[in-house]
Formats: sequence, structure tokens, C-alpha cells
Amino acid sequence: MEAKQHSFMECNSRYRSADIPVRLGACQRGRSGQECPRSCAVWNCNAVYNRAGPYGYCLAVLTGMKYTYEQLAKMIDHSLLHPTMTDQELEDGCKVAAKYGVASVCIKPYAVKRAAELLHGTGVLVGAVIGFPHGNSTTESKRYESELACKDGAAEIDMVINIGKALSGDWDYVEREVKAVCAEAHQRGAKVKVIFENDYLAKGGAGLSGDAFKQKLCQLCERAGADWVKTSSGYGFVKQPDGSYNYKGATEPDLALMRASVSAKVQVKAAGGVRDLDGLIKVRDLGCSRCGATATAAMLEEYKRRAAAEKPGASPASQP
Repeated sequence: MEAKQHSFMECNSRYRSADIPVRLGACQRGRSGQECPRSCAVWNCNAVYNRAGPYGYCLAVLTGMKYTYEQLAKMIDHSLLHPTMTDQELEDGCKVAAKYGVASVCIKPYAVKRAAELLHGTGVLVGAVIGFPHGNSTTESKRYESELACKDGAAEIDMVINIGKALSGDWDYVEREVKAVCAEAHQRGAKVKVIFENDYLAKGGAGLSGDAFKQKLCQLCERAGADWVKTSSGYGFVKQPDGSYNYKGATEPDLALMRASVSAKVQVKAAGGVRDLDGLIKVRDLGCSRCGATATAAMLEEYKRRAAAEKPGASPASQP
């Protein structure tokens, strides 16, 4: 059935007479009767047109969920970076990424070619880490790693800054390095995420407080051409008072700070410590477009469970 033109007002009017609880709402964005573009922020009305009738409703609203499945799944960079990961675990991880329709897999450089083969045609991108996890490689090494990764099929590059140089206040070095990797990736059609490792920056450095230091890095990365600024590698372990090692990863204050420190053309990626659906939703609320995760299946299965439980007409007996 071809969708005919309709207005937000008509959507609301139609909704009120539909056999769906009013509490769920409908296309509420516009109440002035303007023509519906059929591409609202939460869902494309056409995507549910045939099941919703002649005045399409937002699926996220119909299920009572804040975001659609696709919006959250396409935030996830499925992380396959553990040092002990076997070839079989890599393949299994790529299958998980394809099954759940995530944004990308984030993998080690040697695995890019195989991952690109496994994910061809799935809509899941391949991202490679560069200078990982501590950023200690030379600039030329990082540039060449990026070149090889792109040739093997990487569409995204997650590079780690030289943390020691940053803490030393050698900002020119850090900016040149980010610019070199961005130039290499961009000329090959890939995008770049720059990892700060915020757990190491909490006390600041080079005469700056922790927050001022992170702000400066954000601004530097934007000048250098970065597409994303990223909190952590997930492997930036800090020695704790009891002698153990741990990390915080992506904290809400850091994500808010980083989002406020770059313009709209630079995105923010959370990494480290986001392990459940509520955490993923919070990251989205804070303005981040990507999130590194190993708990992908658990997060998205939980989304499906909640969405099913919230559907109009669902009874307790029918809910899992």
C-alpha cells in the first residue's frame, strides 16, 4: 500500500480512535497540522505503515520504549579485543554482531581481513584499533597501521593518543599524530575515533585540571579532523589503594563534558563499563552516538523482552 500524505494532527486524531491505550501517545512532535515528513526521530512512519493503518505510528511509542531497537543497536561497536581471543571466538563474535545488527565490530588489526569477509553484506562495519591499548607506538607506526587496516577492509579506526606526550603538555605532537592518522584514514574512506583513556587523566596534567585537560584534548582532536572522541580503551587499568587494578571507563560526567567540548560535527563514543541496557540508554541520553560493548547480546535481548512486555494488549501470562 502506498502511503498517502498525512499530518501529525491527523496521526493524533486517528490514534485517539484506535484500539490502543492513549497513554502510549502517537506522533506528538507536531500538533499544528503540518505535513508529516514520515521520518521522525524515533521511527519512520512508513516502516510501520502497513501494520499501523493509514496514519503510521512510531513503533518506539507503540512498544512504550524510549528508543527503537535499531537506534540502540546501531550505537554499539561490538568489542572483540581481549588479548586471549581465539580465531573461533572472533568468528563467533562477528556472528553475534551480524545477528543483532550493530554498528560495527571493534577488533585488532590482524583480524580485520577475516572480519570483513565474515561481515560482508550484513551492514555491520569493521573497526580496527590502532596503537592499542596504550598509544605508545610512533606516529608513523600508527599511520601505517591505519593504512594496512583500511586496505584490509576497516571502515573505522579507533586510535589511542600518546598519553605520556599529552600529560607532558606536548600538544603539537599529539595534534600532529591525530592529524596524520585522520588524513590516512579519510583518504581511504574511513572514519576515526580518538581514544583518550580518561582513567589516566583524572588528576589532569601539564598545569591543567582533569576536566580542563579533557576539554583541551577534545578541541585538539576536532582541529585535527577526528570524527569521534572516545573515553577509553577498556584496558586502562589504574592501581587502586588495595593494590588491585581496575578502571571506571565511561562516566556520565566525562561523557557530558566531552559532548559539550566539541561541535556537532564531532561525535562522542563511550567505552568501558557500559554493561546493560539502562547504561546504553543513559549513554544515548547524554548525546553519544556510539558505545563499545561486550555485553551486546544481553543488552539487546533485554530490549526485546521489555518491548514485548510493553506492547499494547500484552498480558502478564504472555510476557517472558
